[in-house]
Amino acid sequence: MSDETVASAPGADEVVLSARDVVKTYGGTRALKGVNFDIHRGRVTTLFGENGAGKSTLMKILSGVEQPTSGRILLDGAEVQFGSTVDARERGISIIHQELSLAPNLSVRDNIFMGRELRTPTGVDYKEEGRQSAEILKELGEDIDPAALVSDLRLGQQQVVEIARALSIDARILIMDEPTSALSATEVEVLFRVIADLKRKGVSIVYISHHLEEALQITDFAVVLRDGSITANALAKDIDLEWIVRRMVGDNFDLGEPPAGYEFGPVALAIDDVSVADVENPDRSVVDHLSLDVRAGEIVCLYGLMGAGRTELLEAVAGRVPVTGGRVVLQGRDVSRMSIAQRLAAGLGLVPEDRQRDGLVQTMTVGQNLSLSSVGRFVKGLFLSRDAERSLVEAGIRDVRVKTSGGAAPIGSLSGGNQQKVVIGKIVSTGPKVILLDEPSRGIDVGAKAEVFRLLADRAREGLAVVYSTSEVGECLSIAHRIVVLRRGRISAEFGPQAAKEEIMAASGEAVVV
Repeated sequence: MSDETVASAPGADEVVLSARDVVKTYGGTRALKGVNFDIHRGRVTTLFGENGAGKSTLMKILSGVEQPTSGRILLDGAEVQFGSTVDARERGISIIHQELSLAPNLSVRDNIFMGRELRTPTGVDYKEEGRQSAEILKELGEDIDPAALVSDLRLGQQQVVEIARALSIDARILIMDEPTSALSATEVEVLFRVIADLKRKGVSIVYISHHLEEALQITDFAVVLRDGSITANALAKDIDLEWIVRRMVGDNFDLGEPPAGYEFGPVALAIDDVSVADVENPDRSVVDHLSLDVRAGEIVCLYGLMGAGRTELLEAVAGRVPVTGGRVVLQGRDVSRMSIAQRLAAGLGLVPEDRQRDGLVQTMTVGQNLSLSSVGRFVKGLFLSRDAERSLVEAGIRDVRVKTSGGAAPIGSLSGGNQQKVVIGKIVSTGPKVILLDEPSRGIDVGAKAEVFRLLADRAREGLAVVYSTSEVGECLSIAHRIVVLRRGRISAEFGPQAAKEEIMAASGEAVVV
């Protein structure tokens, strides 16, 4: 199939925002290499690409977060310069960032209207802000109290608040960078209905997502960015999933298969009749008398819908939340009363779902983040062995294939997917016996996902017990030896790697379309 350029597509004369020959450099790194990109009125343009391809950098330039090193930005055919997000917002451009930019200590209402409060002669009109916030949240299908603190919301609800803030600006161009990464299937359907309504109103959408099949449902134009350059573009009606993946990563995009050729070792992790209470309602259990054994070298996938108890189970096993009943046994040793640090030292590590809040220290470098959980190994008396730390960092970058200029690079200079790799590398570097990963592919493109899964498969061959959770049924059927389906805090079914997607979905309570 020959690529059709966006410029030749119907509606190309309705371009509202363009990037022309845009270059962006960070030190000696060229993140964008002369990019030409068009946004069409009332259409969805989806930007596909691996982590580090330059997608978020381009969107930050178009929304005023950053300025190009060279090149031009055209709005309605006239050259413009956005010195800040305020400049872009005043011209009707709004962005939903991949990493949440909410203030957790403020209310939902205050976050939605932050920096553009509704003022009266006597002060801020909190009542009207609350009314408008409730109205937008209702459109998004969420019954969230505008007065609730953001810190009290689950991650998916925080993502909805981020979307609500962008929608409240009444933008003519809306950039969505991974807007569904923490949303349930139902919440995604609501968002897609909102996008369709915005299109009918003439709003232009730029959409970035690693959920490729999902993105194809709403795309009008597809553009592929690779290593800072546009490599392909086409009308959505002329492409399919294979077209996208091959232009993103080439032919090698298989997520892998369960590692074979060895026998599992003894039970490495025993979850024995564990219960976990709901934080908001302690009388209710989000994990209810659940038991599960995982053997050395075994890879177990936990699958379930939002609220099934996957995250709560993993956090309880890792010590982040207390168990209200049962035991967690690591290699025959009861660790239920141990702290997180003690469990990590004993060989039990967790890669959390929210890397920004729980997995990284934003003021540290890539290397400092990678070595943070292993720092005790480098201390000799009152001194830190820099050579030993440097060796670990270099090995970590190599093992999880982090795209970075080196360990001294700021963690914020990495793409979202590469930051996720650093979090995984940090735990792997501790030499765990059991590793727990909560949605490890969140924010990771298909190529990076394959790399991470290959890493886990290689470590399993060496005897590492792996437990990972996912809400994507396709990921269950990649490297897992066993698929455990959770439903309302209990195990509803177990499957081998040859299971059908429909069986897994049905066991979770998910509606299956036939």
